[in-house]
Formats: sequence, structure tokens, C-alpha cells
Amino acid sequence: MRVSSRRLGVYAVALAFAIVVNFILPRLMPGSPVDAMVAQLGPRATPAAVEAIKARFGEIDQPIMLQFLDYLKGLATFDLGVSVKYYPQTVVQVLSRATLWTVFLVVTAIIFSLCVGVVLGAISAWRRGGRFDTIVSPFAVILFSIPPVIVALTSLFVFAVSLRWFPVGYAYDPNLDPGFNFTFFGSVFMHAILPVLTLSPFLVGEFQTTMRSSMIVVLGEDYVTMGRAKGLSNLAVMFSYGARNALLPVLTNLALILGAVFGGSIVTEIVFNYPGLGLTLFTASVARDYPVIQGQLLLMTLATLGANFLVDIIYGLVDPRLREAGR
Repeated sequence: MRVSSRRLGVYAVALAFAIVVNFILPRLMPGSPVDAMVAQLGPRATPAAVEAIKARFGEIDQPIMLQFLDYLKGLATFDLGVSVKYYPQTVVQVLSRATLWTVFLVVTAIIFSLCVGVVLGAISAWRRGGRFDTIVSPFAVILFSIPPVIVALTSLFVFAVSLRWFPVGYAYDPNLDPGFNFTFFGSVFMHAILPVLTLSPFLVGEFQTTMRSSMIVVLGEDYVTMGRAKGLSNLAVMFSYGARNALLPVLTNLALILGAVFGGSIVTEIVFNYPGLGLTLFTASVARDYPVIQGQLLLMTLATLGANFLVDIIYGLVDPRLREAGR
């Protein structure tokens, strides 16, 4: 399916607006990155060290328009600058390392929640008014009403601190050396269980509710009645005829709530000390690390816009009617 030029224009305007906002937001925070670095040095903050810091990050104290021009120049050359907190690492190095963990966490949570939520929503709609529906549907509303921070803190206290079933934090055992072996991957899996399950309740509840509503409408369509008339099994009619066409609103909802998913991942990573973008943004905010904050906000914006663009394409693959309309 082709994406219309008007739709592409909307994405371009949204990206331009995000670039400006990403530049302004960090500078509205009180304090200065240079002051933060000097404070970190403590007694080691000799006059020579302070002058060296100002010489390296002096552009932060320049007039705002010069800072903005330098910012745009950096974006054009894919140079996001040097991190203040993690100096001398570049912003690209810091974000690349953190992005891998956040993508792993978010994608795993979305896939797990999408499978569970879609199946529960389809069955609830198929058995509307039955015992399964009366139990699952209200419970789903409760799930997406609980803030992720409550789920994260409760999970951490109950399953990690009290019962000690899972690790307290980190992405893997700090005593292990990363490598392609079962020991390392097993540690990564164990450390990811609680963060993934923390993100999942909200997503499962959202997907179940959306899928159920969409599925109820689809089940009244003529092609579903035709599928039943052909003598197909209930399972085939439910998923091949009903669930497939009911997925469109779920995919739309996924793109719309992606920002909320990233927001939930920020809280989750801070609670579990998980080395993803959320923890990186938190530490960068405390250190007034403008380059990292700008780079990460821009990265999250690109991820959200990219997800919406991908949903536009998937629409045409899932619904042939939309694919024909785009020709």
C-alpha cells in the first residue's frame, strides 16, 4: 500500500516540531551541564579542571540561536555531540548501548501482550455475555488502569525482595562476562522477566478491550456468516474470518499508545535499574546532560513516528480493501 503524500507531509511536520521541542525542553531545566560536571568533581574541581570543562562544553553557554544552529548542524551530520555524564563517550555510543536493552524489553512485552490480549479479546467477543467474558473483560479494565510504577514497585518487593524468585535489578548478573553462551542468555532472560511482566498488564488490558470491541462488530458482518454457512469450525471462523479483520483497530491502538509504552519503560527501568533508555534519560536529566537528553527524545520521537508509518503499511497487508484504495 502506498502512503499518501499528505500523510508523509504530516510526518515531516511532526518531526520538525519534535526537533524544536527536543532542543527547548532540556534548556528549560534549572542548572547547567557545566555546573553539574563541576559539582561531580567535588574537591578535584581545580581551576584548571573547571576551565577545561568550560572549554569542552562551552557551546552550552553560547546564545540560544547559536546553540540551535549547532544542534541542527549536528543532526545533519549525524553528530549528536559528546555526553556530559558519560564523557568522553559520544551520545551515539551511549544511546546505542541503551537502545538495545530498551528495544529488547519493549518488543518482548508488546509481542507477549499482543498475543495474550488478542486471544483473550477474540474469545471474549465470541462468548460475549458468558462466564469467560464476565470474568476477563472487567479484569482487563482493571489491568490497564493500574499505573506501571505501582506494578513495578509491587513486583520488585514481592517477587524479588521478599520471595527472591527473580533478580532485584540489572539486565544480567554483573559477575558474568557478556558472551554468546547459555549462561549469559539465561541470566538476561531471568533479569527481564519482572520488567516485561511489569509492562504487560497495561498492554494486555488495552489490547483485550480493543480487540473485544472490534471483534463484536466484525462478527456481525456477512462474510463471518458465510464462513459459518460453509461449515467451517468455530476456531477457523473466529480467527481466520473474525480476528484477522478485527486486528486493524488493535494495530492503530498500538501505534497510539507507543508513547505510553516508552513512558512505562522509563519507570520500569528506573525501578529495576535496567540499563535502557529510561535509566539513561533519568541519569542524564540529573546531570543536565543536554546532548543525551536531546538525542534520546529525538530517538523516541522517531520510534513513535516510525511505528505509525509501519502501521500505515501493515494496514494494507491486513485489509485488502485499504490496499486497493491506495492504488
